[in-house]
Amino acid sequence: MAAAQPRPAALGGKPGRAAEGRAMEAAGGEERVLLIQRLKAAVHYTAGCLCQEVAEDKGVQFSKQSIAALSEITFRQCETFARDLEMFARHAKRSTVTTEDVKLLARRSSSLLKYITQKSEELASSNMEQKEKKKKKGGITSGEQAAAMMEREDSKMA
Repeated sequence: MAAAQPRPAALGGKPGRAAEGRAMEAAGGEERVLLIQRLKAAVHYTAGCLCQEVAEDKGVQFSKQSIAALSEITFRQCETFARDLEMFARHAKRSTVTTEDVKLLARRSSSLLKYITQKSEELASSNMEQKEKKKKKGGITSGEQAAAMMEREDSKMA
C-alpha cells in the first residue's frame, strides 16, 4: 500500500519546508531590494548635492543624465569595494573588516593610502589615550582586555 503523500499548499495542504524557505527568501529578497533602492537613492542625492556645489564653484552645469550616470558608477564601485573588503577579511580568516583591509584596498592611490593611514594612526592614538584614562580611573574589564589583546594581535599581523 502506497504511503499517503502530503497535499500541496495550493490544494489546502500545509506548505512544505522548501516552500516556507522560498517564501522567507522572497520576503528577505524584497527587503534587500528595498534597502538597495534606498542606498541608491541616497547615493544619487549625495552625488546631486556634490555636483551642485561644484557647479556653483566652477560655474558649470551638470545634466540630470550625467548625475544619474555618476551615481550609478559610484554605487557599482562601492559594491566592488565592499566585495573586495569582504574577501580580504575572509582571506585573513576573519569575519570583520579592519583598517588594514581598507589600506590594502587603497594601495593603488598613494594619496588616499596616505590619508587613510594618517586617520588610522590618529584614531589609534586617540583610542590609546582613552584607554589610559580608563585605566587611571578604574580597573579594566575583561571585555576591554580581550579587545585590547585582539587589537595587539591585529597590529602584529600588519
